[in-house]
Amino acid sequence: MEYTVQKLSRIAGISTRTLRYYDEIGILKPARVNSSGYRIYGQAEVDRLQHILFYRELGVELEQIKAILESPSFDRIKALKEHREKLLGKKEQLERLISNVDKTIAATEGEIKMTDQEKFEGFKQKLIEDNEAKYGKEVREKYGDKAADASNQKIKGMTEEQFDEVNRLREEVNETLYTAFKTGDPAGELAQKAADLHRQWLCYYWESYSKEAHAGVAQMYVDDPRFTAYYDEKLPGAAAFLRDAIFIYTGIK
Repeated sequence: MEYTVQKLSRIAGISTRTLRYYDEIGILKPARVNSSGYRIYGQAEVDRLQHILFYRELGVELEQIKAILESPSFDRIKALKEHREKLLGKKEQLERLISNVDKTIAATEGEIKMTDQEKFEGFKQKLIEDNEAKYGKEVREKYGDKAADASNQKIKGMTEEQFDEVNRLREEVNETLYTAFKTGDPAGELAQKAADLHRQWLCYYWESYSKEAHAGVAQMYVDDPRFTAYYDEKLPGAAAFLRDAIFIYTGIK
């Protein structure tokens, strides 16, 4: 089967504008353009679009999706199995949040008592599952299951104030990084502030901090295209700049 933009948009449930945008950014090119100038999509493009929409549903950014699909190690069957596992995890997360809402309603109506810790369990679990979906495999391969599981336990044990602080720190790291990047100096005051904020942010997840591990994470931001895409989305080169700043901050290369 072959499809025009109009036909493919209808069966996929997305707009023709989205398909044209995917073509423009190179994440989904048509198989060919016919003599009338219409984009024509074949089976390979349909399958690729399915993967794109699966990843989008899981909250993965387009640049990251493109990097995954274009990786030489990409395996369609393996990817589909991973999609299934992650979607099941998302289903469990939604059920957990629904349960949390039900308990909150009951607590508000005076039927049960609910601790402050319970009020945020669903949100912290979502953070864990999002991290596992995006980066879990790489983190576990690099640092082991024990370290990854310990990090997840730290998240579960966060107070409301700690949970708010870790999210605030993440935003401050990015804002400081992008401002520092414009100076072009990874050894500068702003870049070193970004590296220190990044350390503070990591310490909310790690049992203990080490300069070697910090430098290792920084290198992973450059080695893995998904991490690179996260930092480079606004400013290409920001991931490498952060790595260089952290190398200087830790004194390790």
